[in-house]
Amino acid sequence: MSLEHSHSLRAIHDRIHTKNKNSYVSDWILGGIDGAVTTFAIVAGVVGAALESQIIIILGLANLLADGFSMAASNYSAVKSDADDVKRLWAMEKEHIRDVPEGEREEIRQIMIAKGLTGDALEQAVDAICANEDIWIETMLVEEFGVLPESRDPIWAGLATFSAFLVCGAVPLVPFVFDIANPFPLAIAATGAVFFAIGAGKSLWALTPWYRSGLETFAIGMAAAGVAYGVGYLLKGIID
Repeated sequence: MSLEHSHSLRAIHDRIHTKNKNSYVSDWILGGIDGAVTTFAIVAGVVGAALESQIIIILGLANLLADGFSMAASNYSAVKSDADDVKRLWAMEKEHIRDVPEGEREEIRQIMIAKGLTGDALEQAVDAICANEDIWIETMLVEEFGVLPESRDPIWAGLATFSAFLVCGAVPLVPFVFDIANPFPLAIAATGAVFFAIGAGKSLWALTPWYRSGLETFAIGMAAAGVAYGVGYLLKGIID
């Protein structure tokens, strides 16, 4: 059986003690799906309304820059809020350890009891954790508040979202920008491939098979595009 990683002493040490384990994959997936969906929705809506290709390019590029920046800024603010909350909790626990150390020590003891430790093993664990203030605080953050001491960098999160939005969102516009014959069917195929690729990529961090994850994301994205096309078509009939 093939394992995901090595269990040699050196590999275990490096894996456990390596800092900056934060991943920005979720930010990239979020930006990629939203970029492809919103840009293709514009393409589908304009085509459904039988408007000029120039309108698709103008609205599509405006969406790439404006909506992409807006989404990146929103993600930056959300991640920064989480990071600020971690700093607040850290400062609070540091103050509590200074003012009521026995109370905080008892909290560690109760946490260890919940993990099954008793007797001498329990007291040794409590002593070891409380001997280092940083480890003490980190333990409280994880066990009491359910947050990771090392929060993600909001700038990197925003950049990951923005870059994915631009890359994936540009795909539906390419056939129109280069004035390719029958651009809409090509835009559908290319965007569908992007949806499937993003979904298949997500399977690397899930138990779902790659093809099922790809088809799921493909179905969600194309459903959103179908709604946009239908709205454009209906509006065209009302305006006409």
